[in-house]
Amino acid sequence: MESNFVDYVKILCRSGKGGKGSMHLKHVKYNPNGGPDGGDGGKGGSIYLRGNHNYWTLLHLKYERHIFAEHGGNGGRDKCHGTDGKDIYIDVPCGTVVYNAETGKYVCDVTYDGQEVLLLKGGRGGLGNFQFRTATNQAPRYAQPGEPMQEMTVILELKLLADVGLVGFPNAGKSTLVSALSNAKPKIANYPFTTMEPSLGIVGYRDGKSFVMADIPGIIEGAAEGKGLGLRFLRHIERNSLLLFMVPGDTDDIKREYEILLNELRQFNPELLDKHRVLAVTKCDLLDEELIEMLKEELGAPLSSPEGDTNVQQSNEAPSGAVGGASVVFISAVTGFGLDELKDVLWAEMNAESNKLTAITTSESLAHRDKDMTRFQAELADEGEDEDIEFIDAEDIEDLDDFEYEEEE
Repeated sequence: MESNFVDYVKILCRSGKGGKGSMHLKHVKYNPNGGPDGGDGGKGGSIYLRGNHNYWTLLHLKYERHIFAEHGGNGGRDKCHGTDGKDIYIDVPCGTVVYNAETGKYVCDVTYDGQEVLLLKGGRGGLGNFQFRTATNQAPRYAQPGEPMQEMTVILELKLLADVGLVGFPNAGKSTLVSALSNAKPKIANYPFTTMEPSLGIVGYRDGKSFVMADIPGIIEGAAEGKGLGLRFLRHIERNSLLLFMVPGDTDDIKREYEILLNELRQFNPELLDKHRVLAVTKCDLLDEELIEMLKEELGAPLSSPEGDTNVQQSNEAPSGAVGGASVVFISAVTGFGLDELKDVLWAEMNAESNKLTAITTSESLAHRDKDMTRFQAELADEGEDEDIEFIDAEDIEDLDDFEYEEEE
């Protein structure tokens, strides 16, 4: 069965062209030299993006291959103004980023509900000859054409907005943790890549507070180069304010797995290393108390990153439950062991002053990164885009224009 989660679409968008101004001279009985009375052309329709919190995927746009705004109407006699083309509003989920499909350049993004962003501006209508009358030129025999339309093939890409993003290898227990902390019901099984699409869960905290946790498919070594499912979904953690790394407690070398995960984030986007990070050692129900104590001593010191960047980011507000002052927590989602402590650590890290400052300084640059076009064809193949799709070209558009807008005789 095909998934209903769509986070990537490609659309050809075109605004409307402005209508032509009318060149008309008034000539009626009893007033044979009435002068110019040609009206202005109407403006072409514009295309806007609008944030809508009722959408959480781009499924409704999956088969919208072309979105065209209306052209402006031509001006008429008796100073009649041409009709304005109707604007088109494309509702998208919050967190949608737009790129130029031909160059990969960042265009705009939509981050909150109700936000309206102009994607393509409609052409202005041309002035009729009535606007050009002067004392020395009382019968102008010319009028302006309308401004041309704008056209662009865009890529709409959804990046989930969440407070905490889960990062880990397949079968690290990410989906189990989300199901234990929230009412979300992701698929859980004991084979790799059970999670095939991101899912969100609202985690309740003390005094009616809550935060959003995002679960993405597991990543493997080489995910930043396209291995596994990581390349497709790593972008969903770019907008998370905190990253929760998850490594099973029965792993041979926890530090090594953590550093592999961190290295994949660095390869995908180095700015992800600026985010606060917490390490959760999962599946502690499989470990005895003596082994847990040994791991606490081993991981009590700050962890190192591949670049020598010292540590899992810490907060001065970290609760006393954090081992050795570092953001390392031992949990078991099956038995509930350590889950309250984990929520305390996550809440403290999210509300740390240093984390708020980091979010302010990095959010804009993260959203404005251009698309790597060297991976573009691979992403098209992953998303099922047909490279042989024939979009309407310039000649077809001219034919349509001639058909829909006949010149006034």
